[in-house]
Amino acid sequence: MGGSSIGVFLGLTVVLAGGAAILAGQAIADHWRSFWQVLGTAFGLALFNRFLVYALFDGPLLDVGAFLVEYVVIAILGLIAYRITAVRKMISQYPWRYERTSLWSYRDKQS
Repeated sequence: MGGSSIGVFLGLTVVLAGGAAILAGQAIADHWRSFWQVLGTAFGLALFNRFLVYALFDGPLLDVGAFLVEYVVIAILGLIAYRITAVRKMISQYPWRYERTSLWSYRDKQS
């Protein structure tokens, strides 16, 4: 049974689908959409990723455990990109009101 190697996981799930999730998370945050849309996009990317593992590397198509692992990895990458982009956007859009406290957060400016 193929498709279960670490190289396939890193290449397809982390690099290809994870890269797409990062771009999707940034685009969703740039358009002021809800983070729930990142989770829906990650679900579709995980389905597509599972199909690529099946079609290209003869992996199991209906492996629920592998699908869940891939979904979690893809969703985490997308949500990280979403949060970083949302914080950057709030700081640049409203510089008189907010200041960055870390890569992940911001706060009201002290008067």
